[in-house]
Amino acid sequence: MRFAFTEEQDELRGVVRRLLDRRGGPEVREPDVVAEGYDREVWAQLAEQVGAHSLGIPEEFGGGGFSLLETLIVVEELGRRLSDIPFLGSAVLASEAVLATGDRAACERLLPGIASGEQVVSLAWAEPETGWARDGFRTTARSDGDAWLLDGRKVHVLDGAQADTVLVLATADGRPALFEAAEPEATATTPLDLTRRMAEVDLTATPARLLGHPPVQRIVDVAAAALAAESVGAAQRWLHETVEYTKMRTQFGRPIGSFQALKHRLADCYVAVESARSLSYAASWSVSTQDDRASELAAMAKSACTEAYYAIAAEGVQLHGGIGITWEHEAHLHLKRAHSATQLFGTPSDHRATLLTA
Repeated sequence: MRFAFTEEQDELRGVVRRLLDRRGGPEVREPDVVAEGYDREVWAQLAEQVGAHSLGIPEEFGGGGFSLLETLIVVEELGRRLSDIPFLGSAVLASEAVLATGDRAACERLLPGIASGEQVVSLAWAEPETGWARDGFRTTARSDGDAWLLDGRKVHVLDGAQADTVLVLATADGRPALFEAAEPEATATTPLDLTRRMAEVDLTATPARLLGHPPVQRIVDVAAAALAAESVGAAQRWLHETVEYTKMRTQFGRPIGSFQALKHRLADCYVAVESARSLSYAASWSVSTQDDRASELAAMAKSACTEAYYAIAAEGVQLHGGIGITWEHEAHLHLKRAHSATQLFGTPSDHRATLLTA
């Protein structure tokens, strides 16, 4: 099989890249300073000019009627610029979780707002004890007449404090279920990666609406493929920036990029990026089409792509020399984004263990 993007998909990538390049690179901040908000101008432009938020949402629910593959192309480009907008949590995870329930009423109520960018929806998934579990959530739901009440605690909730709506994965009647929580208590936290806002959500008899019982493995696959795509985009740009810097930085009267030892190191980074890109595209296609190997390829991509990005981020910091360890340079943002990416939605070891038992 020969995989290739269509002209329309290539044009989508180009439009998103040009839009993001006009905004420049990530905002460099002091350590422990997390932006309370995000770039709403970019958020609005992607929604109104590109329709990026709606790509994977069916037309009947206000979407563009394309596929998850087009959405992941956007994710890769957002990763390239370390964008801080809540696209991953809202337009990818939350929308796919709602679609996976098969609940038409829930789709009609939530998806149009996600598609237009008018609503930011967050998915509360991870828990302190079980991490990014596929089942057996400690957060539980109990019926209270016509309503449900949630009890538990969620951590690492992407944009949980900024979201208009928080969806919660919990255990109901002995199986995983998705709920729409009513005014949950969300507290912003200070993550390692300052370009990605997170929150903790405490649930104590929190009223909620049952949306359905989605296959959690589908959410796992989508999350893994999305983070792989994001990591590839970030790794590609950071490698480019590092190569350009080695052409300018001089030692012993010549650019350091001319030294054979550094050429070998950069060549290894290039091979790592290209290998990761191939695996990411395979996972994106497989998860988008819900192919039989979707879970396998998504686990492979999440594991390999995040580790490749981390290796390239660390190499880039070293090759940038003294400026690479200052807060004024974006090098530390890549290192932190890469490190956090290996932990988000399950570690590489977690996903490799899944492959062993598949």
